[in-house]
This record gives sequence, structure tokens and C-alpha cells, in this order.
Amino acid sequence: MKAMIFAAGLGTRLFPITKDKPKALAPFKDNTLLGYNLNFLAQQGITKFVINTHHFANKIEEYLESNNNFGLDIQLSYEENLLDTAGGLAKAAHFFDKDDNVLLYNVDVISNIDIQKMLDFHIEQNAAATLAVRNRLTSRYLLFNSDNILVGWRNRNTDEEISCRESKNSNELAFSGIHWINMSLINKLEIKKSSIIPFYLEEGKDHNILAYKHDNDYWFDCGKPETLLLAHNRA
Repeated sequence: MKAMIFAAGLGTRLFPITKDKPKALAPFKDNTLLGYNLNFLAQQGITKFVINTHHFANKIEEYLESNNNFGLDIQLSYEENLLDTAGGLAKAAHFFDKDDNVLLYNVDVISNIDIQKMLDFHIEQNAAATLAVRNRLTSRYLLFNSDNILVGWRNRNTDEEISCRESKNSNELAFSGIHWINMSLINKLEIKKSSIIPFYLEEGKDHNILAYKHDNDYWFDCGKPETLLLAHNRA
């Protein structure tokens, strides 16, 4: 199994922790966010990793070298200019094989989600992409029909809504920053600054992009100092 960890962000929400380091190297449980997630995913069967870098990229490289890559097969995809999730994945696409399913994982997410179980669901359902989602409060929701197929997106603060399929009823679910995606979709991406969610909404018109609900798992977005501390105390 292969995974890409998104670690190129500026980490502005984690300031001042990120004053002299990337958010990937924010301390977490006698480790770092990156080190913790590498170990967590490796224990679940991920054998090869790609990590995109930009902000303090040299520190991530030095950190991995000093830890002998944690004994893992790790490749770095450096972005001179930030490409966001879709663009960053497009730039790293050459690291993967044509028939791969690739796990995408935000470096500032801490969870105990069962990656193998999620992959089994993704394959069994023949999904183009499978997005881990939860029932939680947020301002932006993905919309899924009764068959758990992506049908749109909604911003609760602005009332903006985007539909990719007709649906009389839809469920609002919050994205967890964890997803499996087929190479067939990855190959459609362009190397330019763009987010993966608009891409999913466009591709969702013709492909089944599914919800994988994981409300029974714990999950933390560690993008802020207070949520990082919360995850440290509860995970």
C-alpha cells in the first residue's frame, strides 16, 4: 500500500510553533506530527510514502535523514511554489504505478481510523475515490445521497452550494482529510495550484466518489495549538 502525506503547508494556524519549523515537525507525544503518522500508517500496512514539502523543506529532509527514514521507503516531492492538494498530488503522480490506489493523508490529522478496512470498502465498492467523513460541526460540508455517493458541497457561512449530481435529499458530512484515490483520477490532475475538493466535485459528475463514515474513531485536526494539545491529551 502507498500513501502521500500532505506536509507542504505554511502552518500559519499553528504559529508560534511553526515560527522556526514546518507544521509536520510540530511536537506530538515525544515525537512529531510527521513521525507519529509515519509510524501509525506503517503499522497499518503502508509500505511506501511520498511526502510533499515546501515550507522549511530542508528541515523535513534533515529530520528524516537523522531518523534513517524510520526504516521506511520515503520519497520527497518538493514544491518550489505551493500547489495545494490537487496540484501537489499531480506533481507527485510519477512516484505511483498505473494500477495503484493511493492513500492521501493530511500531516496535521491524528486519528485511529482503520486504513485497511477503508481500503477494502473502497475496492469492494469500485469507487474512484473514497473520502473519510464524520458527523461533526464545521462551516463547509460535503453532501452525499442515501447511497453515500458525493452529490455536492455546501458552505454554511456563505450559503454557497455546488452540486455535481441531482439528489432530492442529501446528508451533510465533514471531510476528515483522509482519502483513497485511484490512479485513474490522479492521472487527470494538472500540475497547478488547486485543491482536491473542487476536483472531486467535477469528477463526481461521472464517477462514484463515496463517503466512508468513521464516527466511532477518534479524530483531531491539529492545525491549531489548542487542538494539537487536545489531541495530545486524548489520543
